[in-house]
Amino acid sequence: MKKLLDKLQPAVRLETTRVGTGTAVGVVCMWAVFGLLHLLVPDQVPFDYRVILGGLGGGLVAVLNFFLMALTVQKVVSIEDESSARNRMKASYTQRMMMQGLWCILAIVLPCFQFAAGMIPLLFPTAVIKIVGIFWQKKANS
Repeated sequence: MKKLLDKLQPAVRLETTRVGTGTAVGVVCMWAVFGLLHLLVPDQVPFDYRVILGGLGGGLVAVLNFFLMALTVQKVVSIEDESSARNRMKASYTQRMMMQGLWCILAIVLPCFQFAAGMIPLLFPTAVIKIVGIFWQKKANS
């Protein structure tokens, strides 16, 4: 594991940290919304350990998905054959989507997870990337 972390490019480390932090903030906000909705309509919106576990699991899967994608991109840029690089990216994409699909199935089937709280965090990395991109672009244009 240490060998893998030593080979990480600084950009991969930085972006994974940003996505991880943003996803954690998103999960905490999601828990707050669940808590608020539970206070308003307790019969329809649960707020118990299952929401917490679902958010933790979904957040971990979301950040892991981003990290694995970043590692693949880091490896692919060194491949000279375009066809091999493309095939490696496709294989990585398929495997990562299968991982997320498996997580969604587990979040729905296993009673220890609240399914929505487990799946919503999968959307957070995309939102974080877009928000960071917007602020970076504003900063660059200033």
